[in-house]
Amino acid sequence: MKVGRGHKWKYEPGDWVETKVTPDRWDFRYAVNKRRAGKAPEGSGVPVGTEYHWYIMADQIVKKLDANTYTTEMVGLKYTVAHRRADKDAWSTTDAGKRKRLIKLLKDTIAELERAPEQSRRRAVRTPKKKAA
Repeated sequence: MKVGRGHKWKYEPGDWVETKVTPDRWDFRYAVNKRRAGKAPEGSGVPVGTEYHWYIMADQIVKKLDANTYTTEMVGLKYTVAHRRADKDAWSTTDAGKRKRLIKLLKDTIAELERAPEQSRRRAVRTPKKKAA
């Protein structure tokens, strides 16, 4: 897809499972199928069976509504770490290559935040709009 273009996806109901590791850190796992909101153009995209390894950095804003319900919104960044073509057995890079790529992405993100902290924060985190009463 060309830079500047986008997709809209529908996520099926799924389970978000999290474990508190420290007072400020939670590990989580989320697995679900996602489907295009519309139809893919004929002949577009990669072959069925292609896989991607993404790294996602996100801000999550949560508000407790009652004892068992929260609203949640995530806004963030999604980076390609590696891919595996449908007709190949191997990923586009080794585990060491994936680790090196991830370290570079994280360092680049830190440098961007240090250069323009307010601008970067505004782009990555948007305040949810209040609904009209």
